Amino acid sequence: QVQLVESGGGLVQPGGSLRLSCAASGSILSIYTMGWYRQAPGKQRELVARIFLNSQTNYADSVKGRFDISRDNAKNTVYLQMNSLKPEDTAVYYCNSEIRADTPPRTIASYWGQGTQVTVSS
Repeated sequence: QVQLVESGGGLVQPGGSLRLSCAASGSILSIYTMGWYRQAPGKQRELVARIFLNSQTNYADSVKGRFDISRDNAKNTVYLQMNSLKPEDTAVYYCNSEIRADTPPRTIASYWGQGTQVTVSS
């Protein structure tokens, strides 16, 4: 069974920084794309950033230049460094990974973390 566990959310003042982490565990053969999504109250879940196996990245326009996504393949972990945070960044942040589990049928599936709350407020 594969699990994604997020950490690092919290309350921060505008202009502040937070670092989110998401560790994948379980019977894992390979991890492909890893990413972060967010969902604010009353809004649809949206892509924040993702990083591919070759380390290529892409970001939502709203976070370019402020957020940085990275991964540690040895630890099966993806990070999101969030700087210059704004009130509009307030949301529940979800980790997502495309993983080939070491259990039948051993196909690539999309897994989600439980979410971590980020609140930007003075």
